Amino acid sequence: MQNTSEQYDKVIQSCRDLFQKKMTDYGSAWRILRLPSLTDQIFIKAQRIRGLQENEVRKVDEGERSEFIGIINYSIMALIQLELGVADQPDLSTKNAVRLFDQHTAATKSLMEKKNHDYGEAWREMRVSSLTDLILQKLLRVKQIEDNKGKTLVSEGIDANYQDMVNYAIFAMIHLNESPQV
Repeated sequence: MQNTSEQYDKVIQSCRDLFQKKMTDYGSAWRILRLPSLTDQIFIKAQRIRGLQENEVRKVDEGERSEFIGIINYSIMALIQLELGVADQPDLSTKNAVRLFDQHTAATKSLMEKKNHDYGEAWREMRVSSLTDLILQKLLRVKQIEDNKGKTLVSEGIDANYQDMVNYAIFAMIHLNESPQV
């Protein structure tokens, strides 16, 4: 598990670095996005990954890694939106946005550690394509919950689904980092 923790932190650090750079470039313009818009952005990324995994021909020279980073960062933005609500105008400094990013990634890592303990690192035996499918499944669940105005009868809430997507994407990144030829 210690190796998982270090690998997890390395992936999060690369995502955080990109998030911070984009905050410097664009500010917090993403704060105006409603949750369904963020969900759709994540869905586009996951669908692109699935296409990359299934299609032999690529017309855009970007791989799975950048799309998984997008899933992670958009999911963290969604968690921030759940906490703060949607803003009418960009309202976060880079410093405050990164602080919130760190809080949500820490909570998400804590969830991963608990589940990873209980599941015995089963994800290590999974294929990246299966992790992609699980992310897509979570997205479809989130879309249904959003369509139900956030109400569920017995299911976990939207936040837990976003956290699971972050963790699945990080697991996929760890697999990709261990197999650079993929």
